[in-house]
Amino acid sequence: MKNGFTTSFNQVSTSYKTRVQGIGKYGLLAAFLLICIALSVLTPRFLTVQNLMIIVTQVSINALLAFGVTFVIITGGIDLSIGSMVAVTGVVAASFAHPDTFPVAVPLLMGLLAGVAFGAFNGFVVTRSNVPPFIVTLGTMTIGRGLALILSNGRPVSNLSDSFNFIGGGKVLGVPTLIILLIVAFISCTIVLRKTVLGRYMYAVGGNEQAARASGIRVGAVKMAVYTLCGGLAALAGILLTSRITTGQPNAGAGFELDAIAAAIIGGTSTSGGSGTMTGTLIGALLIGVISNGLDLLNVTSYYQQVVMGIIIIGAVVLDSLHNKTNA
Repeated sequence: MKNGFTTSFNQVSTSYKTRVQGIGKYGLLAAFLLICIALSVLTPRFLTVQNLMIIVTQVSINALLAFGVTFVIITGGIDLSIGSMVAVTGVVAASFAHPDTFPVAVPLLMGLLAGVAFGAFNGFVVTRSNVPPFIVTLGTMTIGRGLALILSNGRPVSNLSDSFNFIGGGKVLGVPTLIILLIVAFISCTIVLRKTVLGRYMYAVGGNEQAARASGIRVGAVKMAVYTLCGGLAALAGILLTSRITTGQPNAGAGFELDAIAAAIIGGTSTSGGSGTMTGTLIGALLIGVISNGLDLLNVTSYYQQVVMGIIIIGAVVLDSLHNKTNA
């Protein structure tokens, strides 16, 4: 009798684990498709080509930031400074993007260098000190916001060249450049994460840092690379945002870090490190964009939108926790 009860219990436990793992694997895509179907029924404007283009264009900046923070979270870290990086790199790029001054490559290069340097600084402090990444990047978030105000003298940097403005606001064969660059960044980040030694090391460090170090992985170098990559992607997002709005705003990117982290977590990146995919992060960013766009079309106020986003984030973290327990 006891053996029969034990067998039944094990079968129920196995079934529960299988269901939870299935939800973690396919639940996000199913939720995304169901929400799209529901919105297409509730408002016919949702499925128009123009509206879908708007959604992806609006999502692109957040998705780029989310790709970068996904690298960081997979290694067990966090980066709260990416919003400030958007402001700093945007101001730096705009300062070199005035008409008849420098070729368009110069503001691009200067903006990217600023972001890479900022990210490398985060990585250096995280790896060389015992201070948690949360505290380090919280401090650099404030530093970055101050630097953006100093470099711009507290005013927007305007009068940018047409060639620079085309980067984030133009179209190629009818497709916005933001969408094209988003696709390129997604493919590149996926390759780095899935097809390179660095990507495998990221998962190893996030899964068990001590075991990774014992196996000969240079944990500090991996973390430096991850934060530097995150800074580079934040710089790209800052340049594209500046190009799109045609001004370098020192207050740009406020709160962007929360949206990016939300996209990564909703997309299945584990808050405890060791797991996550760029595909999941992209779907998470699209889900946030679709819900926001749909609620706008339904004339729902922004206050309720924030409540909905909060509920979705909590739900994603709960699912992540259940998934971790079933794998324990």
